[in-house]
Amino acid sequence: MTTPPAAFLPGLELSRVLYHEAVAPLLAEARPGLPHAAARVGAGSEVLGFDTARSADHEWGPRLELFLAPADAERAPELVELFARRLPKHVRGWPTHFERAETDPVGLMTPTEGPVDHRVTVTTVDAWLRRQLGPGGVSDPPTPVEWLAMPQQRLAEVTGGAVFHDGLGTLTAARRRLDWYPDELWRYQLACQWQRVSQEEAFVGRCAEVGDELGSAVVAGRLVRDLMRLCLLLARRYAPYSKWLGSAFARLPVARELTPDLRAAQRADDYPEREAALGRAWERVARLQNATGLAPHVDPTPRDYHSRPYRVLHAERLAGALAGTLTDPAVRAWPLTGAVDQWADNTDLIHHPEALLAAARALTGEAGEGRHPAP
Repeated sequence: MTTPPAAFLPGLELSRVLYHEAVAPLLAEARPGLPHAAARVGAGSEVLGFDTARSADHEWGPRLELFLAPADAERAPELVELFARRLPKHVRGWPTHFERAETDPVGLMTPTEGPVDHRVTVTTVDAWLRRQLGPGGVSDPPTPVEWLAMPQQRLAEVTGGAVFHDGLGTLTAARRRLDWYPDELWRYQLACQWQRVSQEEAFVGRCAEVGDELGSAVVAGRLVRDLMRLCLLLARRYAPYSKWLGSAFARLPVARELTPDLRAAQRADDYPEREAALGRAWERVARLQNATGLAPHVDPTPRDYHSRPYRVLHAERLAGALAGTLTDPAVRAWPLTGAVDQWADNTDLIHHPEALLAAARALTGEAGEGRHPAP
């Protein structure tokens, strides 16, 4: 598809129309009374609310996740075939048929006169959650270590989007269960995020001191990203991966006052300007944490890095203040390494939930398949 076939319509609205005007009537005719849930969740910029007309060039269009009860799971192939034969060829002017080139696995909306290669996925809630999140997706509730192994991008895909019908109740229950971290794990991850800042905040000055302005700028950029993710954590919002991180941050109330300093830190041509911008930024974020009352007040003003002339926050002070509020002995014993997003940012890795869970277990000392850390 080289040109849009119709005026752009947000993907969630397109999926809503697909369900109510096409899929639901077909189900009512072919399988009246079949219990099911229908939603647009999972991968896709529209699920996070960031889709634009540009999104239509790959795997965007009339899409739907249709969930059956486990007892009806064997009907999935039958329904997939039904939709291939009888779905309308277009919804609001957008093709329901997706075509893949031999050299490209990405599906593109393409008009067709034959059966529709549609994007109505038919599955069960548990099977879908396990593919998305691994064992933590189906645990009720997830164990603390299972929470650590679930990437925020994937959690955002599960809890975002829209549910158009839930005759099962299980999809809504799962989304509610995974809506946000338990309080103890929220505080733990906040502590870990401040610990990340503390690990590199002095390197901006040290790089510049040896004439490495590029290195200083790179470290500053990493700190900017960590502060953005910290703000999302404080706001109880799952952070998407890098493509949409700035868009998600921009929706926070704090973004308006913080963005100028973050941009200044990135644009600075020399260390003094970079240091000043970062100092203003992390002081603002530290004040934001103090205002939550989650931990004892910490003086948010920058200060020297020990005997060296670099102005830093000493962010480990905020990490320690938060860690001191943890009440679960097992969580208190964990190293401040955090959840998967705080120690890995490889996009391909998030598609391997068992590997993520194994790594989380190794970091926390959880024994095998148990639900508690080893003594």
